[in-house]
Amino acid sequence: MRVALVNPAWSFEHSIYFGCRAPHLPLELGYARALLEQAGHAVLMLDGALDALDNVALAEAVADFGPDMTVVTTAPTYLFWRCAQPELGIPRQFLDALAGRGGRTVAVGPHGSATPAPTLAKLGVDVVVRGECEDIVARLAEGGPLGEVPSVAFAQDGDLVVTGGPHAARFTDLPSLRWPDGWIARHHHHHHRFEAEPDGPGAEVEASRGCPYHCSFCAKIDFRDAYRRRDLAPLLAEIDGLVAQGVTYLYFIDEIFLPNKALLDALVDRPVRFGIQTRIDLWKPDMLDLLGRSGCVSIEAGVESLTVEGRAALDKNCRMSTDDLTQRLIHARSCVPFVQANLIAVADDDAHLVATWRDTLQRHGVWANDPVPLYPYPSSPDYRKLFGDPDDHAWERAHAWYLAQFDRFSDIQEQRPLALPELEAACGCR
Repeated sequence: MRVALVNPAWSFEHSIYFGCRAPHLPLELGYARALLEQAGHAVLMLDGALDALDNVALAEAVADFGPDMTVVTTAPTYLFWRCAQPELGIPRQFLDALAGRGGRTVAVGPHGSATPAPTLAKLGVDVVVRGECEDIVARLAEGGPLGEVPSVAFAQDGDLVVTGGPHAARFTDLPSLRWPDGWIARHHHHHHRFEAEPDGPGAEVEASRGCPYHCSFCAKIDFRDAYRRRDLAPLLAEIDGLVAQGVTYLYFIDEIFLPNKALLDALVDRPVRFGIQTRIDLWKPDMLDLLGRSGCVSIEAGVESLTVEGRAALDKNCRMSTDDLTQRLIHARSCVPFVQANLIAVADDDAHLVATWRDTLQRHGVWANDPVPLYPYPSSPDYRKLFGDPDDHAWERAHAWYLAQFDRFSDIQEQRPLALPELEAACGCR
């Protein structure tokens, strides 16, 4: 089978999207390509940003390839599935330009994982994959009745057919990824790096998937949920391949980068720097020392609230006091050039306490953000607490609630976000 894998050319005008807007490697498509090629399929993989193509040009490239199946992501790479843009106008724009020339059309991403029916309707695709997608895309390429493929949704005789809940891949033994030299050469961005200017290409890698914690704000129930650690050999082979392509900085997209002595020991002598996101309460001082020696230059650490009650309300399951967290962050900064403590806008947190704490950390070189409000994504426990299980209007409900609750958003949202129906004007069902 001939399969096209497409990460569209993203734009976030008037969106609530608060993820990074620079290009990142589409790991989900990279894994899918590796599995498809192992099975003997012909694959075209395109990324709007890294190929410098708009959605019309992407559609023409796909049509020229003549695929039997075209897969499009509904969020800008696995790194941002947990904070995806709610609107589906951009993938719909690509699909409209494709105009039926891509064979069977398949959407993968957080939208269809949580709400398959409206995702099918808004995009007009043939199939939606629920959950982690690389295995299911490979299974779809085998052919056969759709009803026998797990974790997909499709329309049949006017009815919605859903073959199962969100899929969780084995993940641990996924093959090493290889990326086009041109993509790496154009990947100038070093994600969440602030201590130095880029001195070569950057890249994203994945050492683990999922998280053993269930914080109320985290959108992961329907995808990338159960914690799994990748086998070390293919992970190191992937990193060595990136280094050979000139990459000087890696960002581990892991939901939570847990202490992993074998990996850190292996990175000590490799000529590459890296960044992570983690929980500082899970790191002992000796492992933080090793983290610094292994090349880590950026830590994004979720603290979220400065009170025991606030962290409990967020289901953080944190056993350290705020003072202990503060000291651990300061120790981390002695090992790693940039450390950030993330705060969320929690109703009962005292503004003076937050300001004082931020000042204390900044005197020790640790950055703490101004608390930001979080969107109640349909795949988060917070959404279920507010509204119950997500239905076909879950994204609209969450969006309207968010815009009504807050009058200021994250630092990169310079434009007032628009209502979801306005953002999805490109979707024919609106």
